[in-house]
Amino acid sequence: MMLAKNENVHQYIERNSKQVRTESLICDRIIKFFYSSFKERMPWLLNALTSSRTSSLLGYLNYDCPMRPSLNGTKNLVRKLGIDLSESIDPPETFNTYRKIFERKIRYWELRPLPDESNSAVSPADSKMLAGSFYSQHILFIKEKFFDFKELISDRSLWDSRTRWIDEFKNGDFAIFRLTPEKYHYNHTPVAGKVLDIYEISGRYHSCNPGAVIEVASPFSKNKRVVTVIDTNVKGGTGLGLVAMIEIVALMIGDIVQSYSEDRYDNPVGIDPGMFLKRGRPKSLFRPGSSVVVLIFQKDRIRFSNDILQNLHHPTAHSRFSEGFGKSLVETEVSVRSQIAKRSK
Repeated sequence: MMLAKNENVHQYIERNSKQVRTESLICDRIIKFFYSSFKERMPWLLNALTSSRTSSLLGYLNYDCPMRPSLNGTKNLVRKLGIDLSESIDPPETFNTYRKIFERKIRYWELRPLPDESNSAVSPADSKMLAGSFYSQHILFIKEKFFDFKELISDRSLWDSRTRWIDEFKNGDFAIFRLTPEKYHYNHTPVAGKVLDIYEISGRYHSCNPGAVIEVASPFSKNKRVVTVIDTNVKGGTGLGLVAMIEIVALMIGDIVQSYSEDRYDNPVGIDPGMFLKRGRPKSLFRPGSSVVVLIFQKDRIRFSNDILQNLHHPTAHSRFSEGFGKSLVETEVSVRSQIAKRSK
């Protein structure tokens, strides 16, 4: 992957206002130093920094350590990151630890309405989104920039049992949703349908900072992740064929907790094959930090929303992501449960 022209700036498009915004990347210089310096000179140290043990330790020190400042510290964090606690179910004064802030629940049924079209896919998270395709004749063709498709969906040791999903999604379309630390960290179901498979693939804990992403080849298929395959061509389904939802951990993300709730956040349950999932419901929770969700659709089943496609090559925005020859790939900031694609005609 090549860098865009201004490698020190990363911008995105705010979907509602259509304005270009500059992202304030947390610990950007430190992360850039670690990845640019250690990747070639001391790969063993980078491996140690992105291990499960180190990631868990960093998560504890940042979010759970009793020595961390409580009330004043959390107020400063909320102010610095621009977190809107008025959206939360719980009153602001209850957020006296960093973990409580990052694992907050919001009134999504009021504040993140579902689109009326039942045949549309919705964003699984409050996040910054890129769209692409594995098909070489597609205008969105972006191959193996952010992940190796086969490794993303099936670990090499599992290829015998998961090869069918590689075949099913060959030449399909995909969307990448990058969550930043200030975002609401519940993932929601992007489609309605029956769960055909769900499995975990072990891996590293690389940062999802854009500077780290461009330094590591196919980083998202190297990190620990959970793959859920949903058949939407069933009664009550969205009718988009098979959809794979891949939830990917990152630095300081200790776990992905599967906690599907059909009604608000009530009676959360784990996810098993055979379950029917309604669209737009809470599916899982990322532990604190930043992380990524990838959706993969079968070939020719969906068309991404026009504004998201237009924003990809915005004429004035500077993105660290590019598809070659300095042509930027610009993210669109999307809200959870907002429409991101419709069924192809």
